[in-house]
Order: sequence, then structure tokens, then C-alpha cells
Amino acid sequence: MEYIVLDLEWNQSPRGKAGERRGMPFEIIEIGAVKLDESMTVLSQFDEVIKPAVYRQLHHKTKEILHLEMEELAKARSFKAVAEDFFRWCGDDYMMCTWGSMDLTELQRNLNFFWVKNSMKKPLLYYDVQKLFSILYEDGKSRRSLRDAVEYLEIEEDIPFHRAIDDTLYTVKILQKMDWEAVKQYVSVDYFRPPEKKEEELHLIFASYAKDVSRIFAGKEELLSDREVLSSRCYVCGRSLRKKIRWFSGNGKNYLCLALCPEHGYMKGKLRLKKAERGGIFAVKTRKLVSEEGAEAVRQKKKELEKKKREKKQAV
Repeated sequence: MEYIVLDLEWNQSPRGKAGERRGMPFEIIEIGAVKLDESMTVLSQFDEVIKPAVYRQLHHKTKEILHLEMEELAKARSFKAVAEDFFRWCGDDYMMCTWGSMDLTELQRNLNFFWVKNSMKKPLLYYDVQKLFSILYEDGKSRRSLRDAVEYLEIEEDIPFHRAIDDTLYTVKILQKMDWEAVKQYVSVDYFRPPEKKEEELHLIFASYAKDVSRIFAGKEELLSDREVLSSRCYVCGRSLRKKIRWFSGNGKNYLCLALCPEHGYMKGKLRLKKAERGGIFAVKTRKLVSEEGAEAVRQKKKELEKKKREKKQAV
């Protein structure tokens, strides 16, 4: 197993939303990547700019941040040529590592738009180094910028930020500082290509929580009628649990529930509904054991929502 640490730079319509091409909010103009072995030793690098084919003028922010000129990009190769070479360079057995989750989404959007084969595995599991940094050094929820993380770890800032290969090299330095054994279980799931069949659904168990990713359903009603999606199972002992508070929602997109395992205590369930890129809807469910205090927070959340509903009804 090798690790591909990836960073992308992209351009967008200089006219904003008014000039945005459907299916292409961001056009990739640079790929930077570093290949690591299992001991986090650098094996090789990939670095190339790409000739724009959709947005042929640089957005002023892109130009300001990257210090790139269109004249330089005009001499570059096409996205298709560069992307195909990039995946050949990646090889067959690798795990992607990125700072945040956006790069893989935009890479796959560009692959689709330019009709380039997506050779990455499905389901696509990867390492979000930004999240790993938070788990290891902070609260697991906050998200620092790459520069802030570099400063926190007192890594020497000997190259500029904001070019693809430079940001990739900083991400590599952060990985090399980490206690990899402590965080390597925390893989992230890319949602650009969610499961399409029941057999493809994901059920991942980590040290302190579990994550389930459902297949794509035609609509919300069908999804919320599925017993597996709504099930509450203890991820420690595998027991099916009776809910103390059934699934409820304040916005129709995020749902909470509370169940009780007779052996391991309260378990909070969180269900997030997401639109699939090519239509339909799927669910990402997390299950986490919580204390009495955590259980009470769910109870209070439901009471607050019920109170708001009553007040809204009375105001009509």
C-alpha cells in the first residue's frame, strides 16, 4: 500500500455564477501530488499545470492567490492528458490523502466533465489529513487551515503556500509528524459516488463511533421507509436496540434518535440525508455511545423542536 498525497488548484468563471458552466463549478488547472510508502517516506512527485478549456480567463482571486498567468497555462497540456498520466503515476495499490474533502469531489467532477475514466476505487475511502490533525491534536470537530496546522506543529515554512505541489509538501510534513498508528483507522468516505446497491452499502466501525452509508434511493419517502436505514444497532455488541426517542428532525435533512443498549448504555444516532450527484438521495448515519449528559442533550433538543412547533401552530 502506498499513499498519494494530493492537492489541486482550480479556476472558476470570472463572471461568478452567471458564467458558470453546468457540471463544472471549478476547473482544475494544477495537480500536485507526492507518493509515500507505508513509513511515510517520499518515493516520487507529480506536478503539472493544465491548459483551461472551460474558463479561459483567470478569476481575479485565482490569479491573486496562485500568481499564475494565462500565458503560462496556455502552453500546458489538456486535463485529459495530465489526468491520465497522473493515474498511471499513482499505480494500482494506493490510498488518497488530502487536506479536507473538496479535492476529490472536484477531481471527479472534472473527470466526468472531460470524459476521463475514473480509475479510483469504489467505494472511495481516503484520509482527510485535516480531520486527522483535529482528532490527534484538537477536539476532532474543528478544522484548521493548512497554514495554521503548519504553524501549530512548528514546521519550517521554507516554501510558499497555495501552489498545488507546495501545499502537498506541507501536508506530507504534517503526516510525517503525526502518530500514524493512532489515527490510521479513521478513514473518510468520499460521497461523490455513493453505493448504488444494497450489497455496496458501507458499515464502518471506529474506536468511538460507527458510520453507515446507504445506497441511493429514488426519494426521501422511500429512504425513510427502509428498516436498515432507520435501525439502531449497538456497534460494540451488535445488538438491535429499542429506541428511547424515535428519529426526529427540525429541518428534514438531519435526524437524531436515542437508543439504549442494556450492556453499553445510551447510543445517539444521527442521520444526514444527501443528494447524489446524478439524482436520488442517500443517507449517512453515525452511531455513537453517549453519557447520560449526552442522552439528555438529545431529549432537550426534541423538547425544543416540539415547543417551536406548538408556538408556530398557535401563531397561525
